[in-house]
Amino acid sequence: MNEKFFALPEEKQQAIINAGYRVFSRNSYKNSPMSEIAEAAGISKSLLFYYFHNKKELYLFLWDKCAETTIEFLTRYDCYSQRELFESIERGMRAKMEIMRLYPDMANFTIKAFYESDPEISAAVQKSYHKYFNLKADKARINFDPEQFVPGLDIAMMYRDMYWASEGYLWEMVQSGHVDIDQMEQSFTELIAFWKSIYLRK
Repeated sequence: MNEKFFALPEEKQQAIINAGYRVFSRNSYKNSPMSEIAEAAGISKSLLFYYFHNKKELYLFLWDKCAETTIEFLTRYDCYSQRELFESIERGMRAKMEIMRLYPDMANFTIKAFYESDPEISAAVQKSYHKYFNLKADKARINFDPEQFVPGLDIAMMYRDMYWASEGYLWEMVQSGHVDIDQMEQSFTELIAFWKSIYLRK
């Protein structure tokens, strides 16, 4: 990647990033032309290739941007230092809603990229995912007080249950073709309240 991309004004960088998320989230990797991304960003195709040498480089930059932005905002919202799990989750939800308002198609892109089967990029995506997922999981779990949960709870299963439910909900939203951020925030608020009712010690 050409470092001149980072010399661009922030709004120009964001326009290119959002254009990439939009096009890649609506098509497969193979069927996402750089010309369409350039048009959506309001720049020429040659200029886009000046900043990113090829489509794979842009795609993987956008993928890493998802993880880095998520960790940045979760840190900003003080999610990792919480002793109570659901306080951390609620802060995380607010952080992710702010991210989605900055990058409306990032969530769609993340899910699309995770299930992308094109061999040119799928292995790199999976390798990066496990690196970032393990980092976030380790940072998040280290401080949680086990006494807050109901006695005998299988905590590892609880994490999987919440993760699968969240991923399934996001996938359903993406499949519908329309991600309503306000509706998503309301749904996750209700889901967190439900988790509290069954997992927290009374």
